[in-house]
Amino acid sequence: MILDTATAGLMLVGCFAFLILIRIPVAFSLGLACVPVVLLELRLTPFIVLDRMFQSYNSFILLAVPFFLLAANLMNSGKVTDRLIELARVLTGWMPGGLGHVNVAVSMLFAGISGSSTADAAGIGKILIPAMQREGYDTRFAVAITACSSVMGVIIPPSILMIVWGGVMQVSVGALFLGGAIPGLMIGLALMATVYGFAKARNYPVTATPNWAEFMAAWKGAALALLTPVFVIGGIVGGIVTPTESAIIAAGYALILGMFVYRTVKPRDLGQILYDTARFAAISLFAIGTATAFGWLLSFYNAPRLIVSILTAWEFGPFGTALVIAALFLIFGLFIDAIPTIIILGTVLMPVAQAGGVDPIAFAIIGIVSLAFGLVTPPYGLCLLISSAIGGLNVVQVLREVAIILAPMLCILILLAAVPDLILWLPRLVMPGAFPSP
Repeated sequence: MILDTATAGLMLVGCFAFLILIRIPVAFSLGLACVPVVLLELRLTPFIVLDRMFQSYNSFILLAVPFFLLAANLMNSGKVTDRLIELARVLTGWMPGGLGHVNVAVSMLFAGISGSSTADAAGIGKILIPAMQREGYDTRFAVAITACSSVMGVIIPPSILMIVWGGVMQVSVGALFLGGAIPGLMIGLALMATVYGFAKARNYPVTATPNWAEFMAAWKGAALALLTPVFVIGGIVGGIVTPTESAIIAAGYALILGMFVYRTVKPRDLGQILYDTARFAAISLFAIGTATAFGWLLSFYNAPRLIVSILTAWEFGPFGTALVIAALFLIFGLFIDAIPTIIILGTVLMPVAQAGGVDPIAFAIIGIVSLAFGLVTPPYGLCLLISSAIGGLNVVQVLREVAIILAPMLCILILLAAVPDLILWLPRLVMPGAFPSP
């Protein structure tokens, strides 16, 4: 049998949706959804799925994923998170709702080291959610602000999603890192403003104002850890190292800090750290393989070309196109992990963005910021699930606080779509060679 575009598309999407509904993990659902099509299609064999999966792994840049995860796990195990929290406390704890501001500030600092939102939610949540409960903060607020602030891990560079995006779309990773800096800072400030509003409304306490000695001690304790983003981002932007090499440097530096400087990581701890890293990396990389096979089948049947022709026919203009792109990523992010969404939806929408006059760097950052919402919104909401489990609450119990905190973030996403120069200013200033000549 030779399948037409409509039939093959419906089979792929329908099978995938059914498997998700019966709670099959996304990575497996993407692979299993390909099986009926390749069995029925005379021009294909089942081995094509495996072939496309293995081809997707033949990418040097994807080696950065496990090494950034290793760096994050080493930082968490090495108590580096504690030092970042102490620094955040002396910087922001004196404001109303002190620990809420500390939560946001330390997420921004940790994002510049790990590149992983789930590592952020787990590492910081285990410390700050119980601390906020002891200080009299509503547990729902503590869980919500921890989950929402952790999404900055994929927006503030270095970011694992930006590395995957750069590898899949052939876009400069250094330019993506620079493009995410200002939006990440804007989101962090918006979250702190939201915390201030909650603190005033609910009379949350102020952490004691630090003296000069505490301030210097906190800086001294965290200074070496804060050099990590300097090495990673500076090396990539300066053209000294590749993203993969920078990830290896970050992991090696985290190992040296944990074992020889802070002496909080023991040789016996390395086995568990490596196991956890391998487990999470395997999940991410397997999802990349199955998503690539799924996306290739869609391309084989010209489904992306059909979608592109429909969307470009409407002629939305740059702002309208950016809003449509953001909306589609927001919807997909509710149900699917970010990495498969980048591979499947990102490759489809790239021609739409080009036709609509959206710069590839702006397209990437708008897509990644949109996908960040999916980390804290059910039914996927991985960061929300982690934070809720730490706080001992059901996800439904914190949705009201999450919705309030996400509202200013959504406004920033719309602002980025309307004013892409907020994204592009820094990359154009530092890496003008990443942009084609007019």
